[in-house]
Amino acid sequence: MKIRILGSGAGGGLPQWNCNCLNCRRARHRSGDVLPRTQSSIAVSADGVEWVLVNASPDLLAQLRAQPDLQPARALRDSGIAAVVLTDAQIDHVTGLLMLRERTTPLPIHACAPVFDDLSTGLPLVPLLGHYCGVRMHTIEPGVPFTIAGCAGIRFTAMAVASKPPPYSPRREHASPGDNIALLIEDDASGSRVFYAPGLGGIDADVLGTMRGAQLVLVDGTFWTATEMIELGLSTQRAADMGHLAQCGDDGRPGMIDWLETLPRGTRKVLTHINNTNPVLDPHSVQHARLRAHGIEVAHDGMEFQV
Repeated sequence: MKIRILGSGAGGGLPQWNCNCLNCRRARHRSGDVLPRTQSSIAVSADGVEWVLVNASPDLLAQLRAQPDLQPARALRDSGIAAVVLTDAQIDHVTGLLMLRERTTPLPIHACAPVFDDLSTGLPLVPLLGHYCGVRMHTIEPGVPFTIAGCAGIRFTAMAVASKPPPYSPRREHASPGDNIALLIEDDASGSRVFYAPGLGGIDADVLGTMRGAQLVLVDGTFWTATEMIELGLSTQRAADMGHLAQCGDDGRPGMIDWLETLPRGTRKVLTHINNTNPVLDPHSVQHARLRAHGIEVAHDGMEFQV
């Protein structure tokens, strides 16, 4: 099973178009070793030919241009994208669907009911795409495994996780199960397992148990501290208010580093969906060094895993 990171940044990417924080300045002017990053998405494949997109970011066209093997060119109009799975209805995870409107067949989308509800009302991408390629909706249920045509041998299971629905959703402050999911991705032949959660506001016993059974864990790396955006004067909200668990603990509660430290030896631990303000983006920072000391990697665009 191949897992490829198409985008590793949080909303806005790196550099963010209107941001002049230190990371954005370095990425924009290619000074230092801070790499630009597009907004978060991964691609999953059993054979390297047919791929499932997990989320479709606004940067999707640039991501596909950077990954030419997702265009197998078997016909005059073709794509290696077999389907899209959505972990939530956040703008930075769904607006790339519009970039797929030139498909010649309806686009298969797998998502939970609350996500389809938001994408049919507050951000009506589903009816909009109905005027172009059309959408084939597959409603998934947390805890119920599902497979995807064109991706034989790989099984997906959604897990409801603590996070936040998008700001435009009527459930913003009262999330329903399925508004935000993590994915357990399993290879039937090898038995290998990948846990993917780009938005994760907290970790409970079920989520931790699933993480402990995975060989590769790709998780929310949005913020270094709970008050990062407040300290920079960029927001009045804490990480938890935006649905994210910071890497560092806060008020006696464990952070992402603490949780990842409990995983079995040999688990590959990678942070993704990294906000442009996060100091770990600088590979020479003390924060990045702390992650390395805990065996935690920082994702970058184009990173690939064979699991």
